[in-house]
Amino acid sequence: MSDTIYALASARGKAGVSVIRISGDAAFTVVGQLCSSLPQSRGLRLLKSVDGIVLDQALVLTFAEGASFTGEPVVELQCHGSPAVIEAVQEALSKTGARLAEPGEFTRRALENEKLDLSQVEGLSDLIEAETEAQRRQAFALMDGGLTEKVEKWRVDLIRAAALIEATIDFADEDVPVDVSPEVAALMHSVKADLEKEIAGSFVAERVRDGFEVAIIGPPNIGKSTLLNALAGRQAAITSEIAGTTRDVIEVRMNLEGIPVTVLDTAGLRETADTIEALGVELARNRAESADLRIFLTEQGHARDFGITIQPDDLVLLGKADSEISAGVSGKTGAGMDQMIRHITSALGSRVAITQSAVRQRHRIAMKLATRYMNAAQELITSDGESELIAMELHSAIHAMNSIIGRVGVEDLLDEIFASFCLGK
Repeated sequence: MSDTIYALASARGKAGVSVIRISGDAAFTVVGQLCSSLPQSRGLRLLKSVDGIVLDQALVLTFAEGASFTGEPVVELQCHGSPAVIEAVQEALSKTGARLAEPGEFTRRALENEKLDLSQVEGLSDLIEAETEAQRRQAFALMDGGLTEKVEKWRVDLIRAAALIEATIDFADEDVPVDVSPEVAALMHSVKADLEKEIAGSFVAERVRDGFEVAIIGPPNIGKSTLLNALAGRQAAITSEIAGTTRDVIEVRMNLEGIPVTVLDTAGLRETADTIEALGVELARNRAESADLRIFLTEQGHARDFGITIQPDDLVLLGKADSEISAGVSGKTGAGMDQMIRHITSALGSRVAITQSAVRQRHRIAMKLATRYMNAAQELITSDGESELIAMELHSAIHAMNSIIGRVGVEDLLDEIFASFCLGK
């Protein structure tokens, strides 16, 4: 019998309504000690302490075992959202034998009771953390089973391929009635093609989760910090006529038309004898090289002197533009900013469009591993290798697929994943 747990499922602080969730085999019994009777589904009830003091009037919702988020009997109390009410109700719950939930314990129970698989748990975590529309869409698709559905299809195809190979083992001393190699090869080819597409899209999906990086680079006093401040709508970076003011990389996270973007203001690129400034210049180059998109602010309209490779989506603009010119921008006057933002959102938006269901490095590693096992199986088939070895490689590929949705080999990941959840999840 599992412990019965409780926690505040809504945000802390004053609110019109706050939700306290109770889950466990004794959830109905626990809440029954606070109110005279439990509703069949939902109903208003007075909540009282064990010594009869009225705590609040709450909307009580009951969920039977198997019909709740956790898969256990669950009760939710929708109380008035004052800190005093929440504290009083939770204290009363603690005296019934229930205990305060640990971070992520509700979701962990949902996983253990097979209400969610591991990829859906990760999607739920991402959905809670989502700050932009692109992040919300991506997280919901994962939580809604988008990746699970694909993994299940790949597993079915690989299990079919392994079964065909194992059938040849059964006919080891006889003539095999049908050559299974063409069907096995076709099944593996289809799965590998899907995996290659997923792997390519997973890199961009990670950027959607963490935020794309856009680096503003150029020589000193070209308007980089002023442009950053204009984008942020606040004084995020110090601006000065003194060259070399920016020594470190200043980061500002923002939402550009639903796309999460971190804009980087970097040290002015120039040769300098100042040791600290030189370190800042080197850091600027490194961050610019690894950024998803670069905005080169120049004096002459070209960036070939910066020593940084210009990529197709990068912008090369005249800095401190004082009028609406096609190739200039100014954070001070606002000239060219609308065009610049449209270019950034269009370039990054086209990358978001290619994202697939796999959104984490863990997913990508498992898919690459499965591909490697399938390649090994194909090589054995081509070289007339032993059927037992081919089947073993295919089973290893299936095992890698299973790890994505948490069926095998993920125990060491669970504590890390659930540690990021709040108490109410």
